[in-house]
Amino acid sequence: MAEPTGAYLIRVNGIERRLHTPGSRSLLSVLRDDLALTGAKYGCGKGHCGACTVLVDDQAVRSCTLPLALAHGRSVTTIEGLAPSGGLHPVQQAFLDAQAFQCGYCTPGFIMGVIALLKTTSNPTELEIREGLAGHLCRCGSYPRIIRAVQLAAARMRE
Repeated sequence: MAEPTGAYLIRVNGIERRLHTPGSRSLLSVLRDDLALTGAKYGCGKGHCGACTVLVDDQAVRSCTLPLALAHGRSVTTIEGLAPSGGLHPVQQAFLDAQAFQCGYCTPGFIMGVIALLKTTSNPTELEIREGLAGHLCRCGSYPRIIRAVQLAAARMRE
């Protein structure tokens, strides 16, 4: 028996969206399939790799494990919503400047995780960066450059 469709209201990248769909669907599937916001990636489907990370009320959340019903009434920010004016967010620019990516698959999730980290810790130590990004996996091994990008972004955002 199919789950009944509910009406859910979420604010995605500053725009209110009313969705009529089962509340058990993952936020990731709604973002990608219903709203065509494909920046958050499907990686493991269990919340272990971080590729699907978005911000929900400014907190880093693994969207593959969050049911849509739990996002109801909340604000969701995806990688597409970071710089609505068309420029780059300072964290995005730092990732470019530090060459903190190779294939780029994990990059949106890392960037969203970094933004959440820098909202709570404006000048993180290397250990705090490592701990703050635990669970974000980069199969290409760009970790030293990612740490450098976080340090660079933190310094720029403090200025």
